[in-house]
Amino acid sequence: MRALVARLDSFGDVLLAGPAVRAVAARAEHTVLLCGPRGAPAARMLPGVDEVVVWDAPWAGFEPPAVDRAATGRFVDRMAGLRADVGLLLTSFHQSPLPLALLLRLAGVRRLAADCADYPGALLDVRHRRDPRAHEVRAGLELAEAAGFPLPEDDDGRLRVTAPPATHALVGEGGFVVVHPGAAVPARRWGRERCAAAVRELLRAGHRVVVTGGRQERELTAAVALGGALDLGGRTGPAELAGVLSRAATVVVGNTGPAHLAAAVGTPVVSLFAPVVPAERWAPYGVPHVLLGDERAPCAGSRARICPVAGHPCLNGVSPGDVLAAVAKLTGSTPGLEPLERTP
Repeated sequence: MRALVARLDSFGDVLLAGPAVRAVAARAEHTVLLCGPRGAPAARMLPGVDEVVVWDAPWAGFEPPAVDRAATGRFVDRMAGLRADVGLLLTSFHQSPLPLALLLRLAGVRRLAADCADYPGALLDVRHRRDPRAHEVRAGLELAEAAGFPLPEDDDGRLRVTAPPATHALVGEGGFVVVHPGAAVPARRWGRERCAAAVRELLRAGHRVVVTGGRQERELTAAVALGGALDLGGRTGPAELAGVLSRAATVVVGNTGPAHLAAAVGTPVVSLFAPVVPAERWAPYGVPHVLLGDERAPCAGSRARICPVAGHPCLNGVSPGDVLAAVAKLTGSTPGLEPLERTP
């Protein structure tokens, strides 16, 4: 059996699809993961994936391409060439799987399964209703099981990536705390000054601090690291970042892809969580974590990319001291404070 699993969103979304991908791969001879450009680096790190196909869908992503009849036809032809017997279409609770289901039907995929609140007509064979409170990981696993792909008994269902490369040349020896100040969605960023203040607090408390970020975030990471932290801004690709995170005592990060990458390598997370999406669906999965942020803020559940509330109160109410206390809780670095148990 040849299987197709689709998740067209961002890096973190694809990581959260990993357990469902493994459930499918355990029973398929060949597993293809269809993803968008932002999710492709994560797709290439997931165990169980035999082939990655990247497509920029006109209904997904931050800057979707225009609808183009010829390009859509080429995509359908490419999907037909995969000769997939079954397709599992993973979406968030607010997304519809039906546009992709229609194209995969035209491509000849015989059996399709998805979570779907809308009437699917002839587009789906398995129309599953997700638990509205389920974490994205659980929702994906429940859909996979409904489609005939239960998670194997020897799989713990946690996030996982292939073994990252060694990073001693980047970070040297010894333990450290990672601070990752950036996020693709502005509403989920804590702010440069607050991140820099938190780094100073951590350094004063005796922690070694490593600041991470992408190539476009070098100015941000340099400002946050100023005063004694190691600045790795622009120096790590996804695999190298996984290696750095795997060696960290804990990671301080917003609700963004690296939070889920930290969970995938078993590292505890201090999550600066803007409640524009619900934490019950998007919190770090399967690892000890502390959520910081006002879950009752006016922006809660808005799915806003730009903060709609003056002053960004959901995160700006978090102090550097709050971060220091959360790091202490996760690492046991304060006398008398018991650390949370780390994922093996």
